[in-house]
Amino acid sequence: MKGFGITDRGVVRTENQDCFRIEIMEDTGNAAVVLCDGMGGAQAGSVASRIAAEAFMSHALSCFRRPDGVRDLSRTIRECSDYANIKVYDRSFSDFGCMGMGTTLVGVLRFEGETLVVNVGDSRAYLINTEFSERITRDHSLVEDLVRNGTITPEAAKLHPRRNVITRALGVEQQVKCDVFRPTLRDGDVLLLCSDGLSNLVEETEFIRILADSSDPEAYCRALLALAMERGAPDNVTVVALYL
Repeated sequence: MKGFGITDRGVVRTENQDCFRIEIMEDTGNAAVVLCDGMGGAQAGSVASRIAAEAFMSHALSCFRRPDGVRDLSRTIRECSDYANIKVYDRSFSDFGCMGMGTTLVGVLRFEGETLVVNVGDSRAYLINTEFSERITRDHSLVEDLVRNGTITPEAAKLHPRRNVITRALGVEQQVKCDVFRPTLRDGDVLLLCSDGLSNLVEETEFIRILADSSDPEAYCRALLALAMERGAPDNVTVVALYL
């Protein structure tokens, strides 16, 4: 298993409020990956994403290192999300400059061959190989709700003026509901995590095409970032790839 991640503030933004963390245990094949896209005035968004990513990763690794291991990965990944949420929430109330901040989160835990994905907000996880691309997560966003109830089409959602409005975020309330997914994976598959700075600019068909020309996760991530930058990158862009 190999992994790589990269983040950039983009062409327009002056600050990068995205954050990611990757930990791969070479001896066991276990892995934890998390990507967050912060929101908040001043520098609060970057504070929120950093706190959430570090809290998620800290709890995941502490669970991996328990003498009896992880007995329930679904419970563990929810605990990681909950821990990240309360850490951001507590900071927003203890620091006036961080009041109201929040962040999206998409994360992966892989333990003893079992893999789960969690998300809150509109940062995404995809399952990619050279033949197809499948979005694993579902956005917690206004336009996603409109698409689901048939009010607008997926094509119209891409251009909707409120496409960046999310309906769930970490750190805004004491508790937040996360969604957990169990993708069916095969050797050679790629788990791609990204902020909306990438998914708003690059199509899933392009994920497949670029993968075919990329020999490793670093080359893949850099190629995706370069394409987003070529298209103007009005938002921060973060992409993480885990090669199975």
